[in-house]
Amino acid sequence: MTKKIIALGASSSKNSINKQLATYAANQFENSKVVVLDLNDFELPVYSTDKEKETGIPQLAIDFYTKLGSADLIIISFAEHNGSYSAAFKNIFDWTSRINSKTFQEKPMLLLATSPGPRGASTILEIAKNRFPLQGGIVKGSFSLPSFNNNFNAESGISNEDLKSQLMEIVNSIEF
Repeated sequence: MTKKIIALGASSSKNSINKQLATYAANQFENSKVVVLDLNDFELPVYSTDKEKETGIPQLAIDFYTKLGSADLIIISFAEHNGSYSAAFKNIFDWTSRINSKTFQEKPMLLLATSPGPRGASTILEIAKNRFPLQGGIVKGSFSLPSFNNNFNAESGISNEDLKSQLMEIVNSIEF
């Protein structure tokens, strides 16, 4: 039976390295249909309680929440902006949490992060790993790819064999 994977890079960069990593990881699962979401397709006004009272929850936030709910597995790769989520991800996260505080709807998740630097956005990955279970995410695994430009190739994916092995071990351990 084919399983549906929703993959996204938690960044609004048009050339998001996190979107590349999430897509690559999603395609390592067998018997799966991968749907890649782009946060640019869900651009929303900055969340505020006043805005919510005035206009309600935007349709794009509802659409994003619905897409997450349609997944058998959610894969998110995080960009780290000043030690936290990117503004684009935080904003859609805030809006969808107003639909349901269990934003991730008890779905299994693989959390990833990467950056050009040697820490591979590990700070935000740790934050997400601790936060998402409170938001209805069932974190099945996590992986940080350091020094993206040195360890990832657009044609073949992760080029460092040790890091590739680590990710594949996680992928192979996830049942959904």
